[in-house]
Amino acid sequence: MHGIMIQGTSSDVGKSMICTAFCRLLADQGYSVAPFKSQNMSNNSYVTVLGEEIGRSQGVQAEAAGIVATVDMNPILLKPESGMKSQVVLFGKKLEAMDGMDYRSQFYEQGLAAIDQALLNLSKEFTHIVIEGAGSPAEVNLNDRDLVNMAVAERADVPVILVADIERGGVFASIVGTLALMPNPERVKGLLINKFRGDIELFEDGVGFLESYTGIPVLGVIPYLPNHAIEQEDSLGVLELAKTASRQPIDIAVLKHPYLSNFTDIEALLNEPDVSVRWVEFVADLGVPDIVIIPGTKSTIADLRYWKQQELQEHLKSLPNESKIVGLCGGFQMLGEWLADPCGYDGMKAGLEQGLGFIPGMETQFTEEKFVQRRTGVAHFEKLGIAVTGYEIHTGRSTPVNPPLIYYETSSEGYQGGRILGTHLHGFFDSPDCRRAFLAPFRKMKKLPEPPIQQEIDRFGRWAQHVKQHIDWQAVERMVEASQ
Repeated sequence: MHGIMIQGTSSDVGKSMICTAFCRLLADQGYSVAPFKSQNMSNNSYVTVLGEEIGRSQGVQAEAAGIVATVDMNPILLKPESGMKSQVVLFGKKLEAMDGMDYRSQFYEQGLAAIDQALLNLSKEFTHIVIEGAGSPAEVNLNDRDLVNMAVAERADVPVILVADIERGGVFASIVGTLALMPNPERVKGLLINKFRGDIELFEDGVGFLESYTGIPVLGVIPYLPNHAIEQEDSLGVLELAKTASRQPIDIAVLKHPYLSNFTDIEALLNEPDVSVRWVEFVADLGVPDIVIIPGTKSTIADLRYWKQQELQEHLKSLPNESKIVGLCGGFQMLGEWLADPCGYDGMKAGLEQGLGFIPGMETQFTEEKFVQRRTGVAHFEKLGIAVTGYEIHTGRSTPVNPPLIYYETSSEGYQGGRILGTHLHGFFDSPDCRRAFLAPFRKMKKLPEPPIQQEIDRFGRWAQHVKQHIDWQAVERMVEASQ
């Protein structure tokens, strides 16, 4: 395959977004292109059509390329959980939980074999590949057993573009320092400056310095693009979006668990013009919001205990009757009466934990087998039936309760009663119709007009053209075509 690899000076510099743009641009030019990330560490996973888990960024990049995502695009997924361990997902299936030392000593050779097999599989179906690195390639303490950065560039034999986020500050030091510490810096054939704000002409001297000092061309300076509507891989990006949003009449408070997962469930709510989303780490900062969302978690019982220590239950009970309490996946399970984990499958020591008690009769038992499935159903809001599509991914099995929130073809799921709403379905708020129905009572109560229905935009095309406009795309193409 021909290909290119995007590495970064640190996490959250925009590697995933650049790869998304490149996948779309190459696909638009008629190339058969696939995304690839050998090892991803994230609790925000993507469920393939076969019910397998991969990193969310590769699923989004596959969508941008107009192809179906497969496990070969992210053969190794690490899902951090409590106790300094991560669940290892290999080719879409849960393998085991390992701590960092065991992973480095016991999994390395198996990981290399998985990477080689995935690359081979992709080469049989695609002619071009866009590879995403992870974190920074200059982590000198990890490079001897690298499974994700320069070692992958070597195995795939592709050139590397190094991306830096100028918004963080220290962009010159981060680029020069990364090149000084990374193995095989000669494979880096271009530099990209991302998230620029202001007049790009003022950075011309900076471009000149970088090219003169490093001997590597700066391929472009990409301005920050707000409201790009593409899901963020890193929770830092989602948290920053909420932080920079202006205050609006409908106040949504989202509990920021220590083991937060599937944070993109919240991102769609930022598209609503009269909604503010704020993340809350301490109950004392919760205040009196219109809506409290308890999102997903990798360790439900551990996070439940975190909030119970702060007397979350009492605070939620004290909220006005008009306030809504929403539980998503693990947050939904917390709202029940009991959570049982007799074998420690939730990432903690075995035990029984009393829930917050807002959903009568609901108990959750954690099992070894993970439930992973895409789902399409109808959510009921008063007399409205709204089509919803998403995915479930959890080890906890909850007792069915009435009245359910979502009806599937042969079953039902979730709960809605009074001011409580809960579901295991990730992506519940992705549907604009679902958000409108959910927010309608608050808009009515606050005498807010219904916002106009937003026209569907080609988010991938918009972002890709923004990137193309500000980089030397022809130079990138030459790099890709020169690789084998």
